[in-house]
Amino acid sequence: RIKELALQISKDYFNKNLLLLGILRGAIIFLSDLSKQLKFPLIIDLMLLSRSTCNNNYKGEIKILKDLDRSIENYEILIVKDIINKGNTLNYLLDNLKLRHPKSIKICTLIDKPSLRQTNIKPDYNVFTVPNYFLVGYGLDYKQKYRYLPFLATLKKEILQYGGN
Repeated sequence: RIKELALQISKDYFNKNLLLLGILRGAIIFLSDLSKQLKFPLIIDLMLLSRSTCNNNYKGEIKILKDLDRSIENYEILIVKDIINKGNTLNYLLDNLKLRHPKSIKICTLIDKPSLRQTNIKPDYNVFTVPNYFLVGYGLDYKQKYRYLPFLATLKKEILQYGGN
């Protein structure tokens, strides 16, 4: 599926000034595999965002912990994200990036969960659209664990319910 997606992205961005913007940490494996399938010159940069949590619920201020290493003015930006749930953090990021005057900004995600969306965000490219499952593997984590799995999986309810390891 990533190869198919890369083919479409290659058609859409061939001969354009593309910057793949990977959102750490979850997107790193997807970003790596996707970028290897794109057959034209591009630039990769990374950002890390954080949102304060309370009882495992994301609330509060969004912070940029690792910003871009370059100006994105006049670049075509393709944000590469692991998963889009509610869309609030991504909405914040889009507002922030627009102030930096890129030519365009589009979104590519491995997993899209539109049933959880609280914003008007829709990915321009996505690998899978799924219901509200808690997924791990292929970059997705639970308490920073399971990212290393070479596949996507759901966790047993007991682990989520009791916060087990």
